[in-house]
Amino acid sequence: MAPKANSTENRTRSSISIFIVICMCCFFYVLGAWQKSGFGKGDSIAVEITKRTDCSVLPNLNFETHHSGPKSTQVLSNPVKKFKPCHYRYTDYTPCQDQNRAMKFPRENMNYRERHCAPQNEKLYCLIPAPKGYVAPFPWPKSRDYVPYANVPYKSLTVEKAVQNWVQYEGNVFRFPGGGTQFPQGADKYIEQLASAIPIANGTVRTALDTGCGVASWGAYLLKRNVLAMSFAPRDSHEAQVQFALERGVPAVIGVLGTIKLPYPARAFDMAHCSRCLIPWGANNGMYMMEVDRVLRPGGYWILSGPPINWRTNYQAWQRTKEDLEAEQQKIEDVASLLCWDKVSEKGEIAIWRKRVNDISCPNINDEDKLSKCLSTDPDAVWYEKMEACLTPLPQVNDPDEVSGGEIKTFPARLNSVPPRVSTNSLAGYTSESFQKDNNLWKKHVRAYKRVNKYLDSGRYRNIMDMNAGLGSFAAAIESPKLWVMNVVPTIADMGTLGAIYERGLIGIYHDWCEGFSTYPRTYDLIHANGVFTLYKDKCKMEDLLLEMDRILRPEGAVIVRDHVDVLIKVKSMASGMRWNTRMVDHEDGPLVPEKVLFAVKQYWVGGEKNKTATA
Repeated sequence: MAPKANSTENRTRSSISIFIVICMCCFFYVLGAWQKSGFGKGDSIAVEITKRTDCSVLPNLNFETHHSGPKSTQVLSNPVKKFKPCHYRYTDYTPCQDQNRAMKFPRENMNYRERHCAPQNEKLYCLIPAPKGYVAPFPWPKSRDYVPYANVPYKSLTVEKAVQNWVQYEGNVFRFPGGGTQFPQGADKYIEQLASAIPIANGTVRTALDTGCGVASWGAYLLKRNVLAMSFAPRDSHEAQVQFALERGVPAVIGVLGTIKLPYPARAFDMAHCSRCLIPWGANNGMYMMEVDRVLRPGGYWILSGPPINWRTNYQAWQRTKEDLEAEQQKIEDVASLLCWDKVSEKGEIAIWRKRVNDISCPNINDEDKLSKCLSTDPDAVWYEKMEACLTPLPQVNDPDEVSGGEIKTFPARLNSVPPRVSTNSLAGYTSESFQKDNNLWKKHVRAYKRVNKYLDSGRYRNIMDMNAGLGSFAAAIESPKLWVMNVVPTIADMGTLGAIYERGLIGIYHDWCEGFSTYPRTYDLIHANGVFTLYKDKCKMEDLLLEMDRILRPEGAVIVRDHVDVLIKVKSMASGMRWNTRMVDHEDGPLVPEKVLFAVKQYWVGGEKNKTATA
């Protein structure tokens, strides 16, 4: 009987494979037309092609013969659930940074600007609409300097920051001259000043953190120097600053230094930056500087420009007393000294410190009267963890000149080199051999993706998200100046691999996908989800994940979901009720592999005043 069962299964899988191939021929024709339909707007051509190539049903194929069992049968027999559009007022909805909800929390230490997600009974189970007139962003690098007004229709920053050259309104676009509060003459000249004291040009500095980033011009102009900056700013009175950054094609998230730890691993960034970011660095016993110390790599650089630096010259312009500013800078100097940071430069209003390379060289480390050590044994366990004024110890070394955690190669060599966290066996279950195997596997997967979606590395997709990044090998396989990847490591993943991702010269963040991501709607061009739905199977509803993906995906954006075929059938069914065009393909190793890949494109549509909010 066994041979007969296997034969039946093989015939069924072959039928499925034929179905997939035929449908993919249709889908890729639609994909090409849809994504070339002018300046981002959906048009009648794409709609007509969709009608002509409708191959969603083949009469002789029955999925139930392969996906047997009550669960598969039940899902296949259920009608597709159609999700309604949300009301137009939700066009810029951020579920964990809602302005009305924020006002219910304390203002002390910026608590009210932190993540406060909607409870289950307040979640929106509807599709967030794009604003009327929405168009696809300009391609990079033009997007760095221009953003369509219709996509982010807020002019307040053009008035508030007019003299600082942040952003200007010109006709139907915003223009970004590259200025900032501390660099009104442009970020390029400002970065040149920094490069006189920091090795930016030779690949030593690859990852950077910009606290209180504004519209992220610092990060935007670092990109041409091959430096990736993770920029963050709160959702506050400066309307849409992070939204502007992402529309420009620059990595950014909504965030703030407040009461909880930053969602990044220890020893992540080669450089951290504050340009008049208004963070009280000396307050709370230096807690914020100690958090920067945690996320800064050994030997990394911290830049502070603006108040209180050079207070003797600027105290009148800043409308503060000499005594106040002098006391503020002294607090900063004291904390920096306590952390054994070396001040490498102070010119004008810019001061630069360098973090110690190990703890042996710092006499304060073991003096608990001066400096408390953090009690946590895992410096990367940060999700909703309270921030404390304590020092995060560095990995032990045997020599005063040894770099804690291991030396990192300059970029781009570090991209495909074994990360020190792996080579030193700091990540349980990972070895140098398994890293190389993972790296090669994702190169193979990406080659298969490109055969399906020829736009993957064409520049069509600028802002890319990997929802379950692992070691970052997907991002490494598609690395290009044309794009950047937000590597997300789920908080429920078996191993926190984000530190290794940063050691490769990539950027990312910790996140729980049962909650809303810290970004505005329509901020990613492509979303990659490997095993995400299986990972969250018993954690939250599938529609929670899909609706969040839809919220952050641009109209005409693409999705690649990699998972078990039984999971993808359910995903495909639900996605078809969300105005996504979907097709499923076999694993590149053939139809007998139960893992499949679902490709999707979000249709173009915009909101209207008549849309009604749907709730679950």
